[in-house]
Amino acid sequence: MSNGGQEQNIDFTVDKDNLYREESVTDLKIASIRRLIPVKLDGTEDKSRTHIFIGHTQLMSPQGPVPLQAPLEANNIEEALGAFPKAMEGAMAKMVENIRKMQEKQQQQQQQQPQGQQGDGSRIIMPGR
Repeated sequence: MSNGGQEQNIDFTVDKDNLYREESVTDLKIASIRRLIPVKLDGTEDKSRTHIFIGHTQLMSPQGPVPLQAPLEANNIEEALGAFPKAMEGAMAKMVENIRKMQEKQQQQQQQQPQGQQGDGSRIIMPGR
């Protein structure tokens, strides 16, 4: 596909000093926890760096599933399981706040449009207007 003649300079270089092996744990209901284990270039565990835990879940909405993800402050799986509920609550609160801000911005933009003009989302031309 053409990009309109514009070249994109994307750097696909792998950071060889920041490699992780991934493990996943789930309760098959709500929680999915990824443990990222730092590894060296040869694939052996890099014990000089700490593991990273990331919690995942999804909420159902009228538009379909909404993914939630948050880092978990933990040193092991048991601590990650304990941190999961609070982290997901925080991620959900942040998502709701972002949606609220986007709605406010959209409302402000609609109020700033001159009266009688259709927004960019409407391409219907009304006779007599």
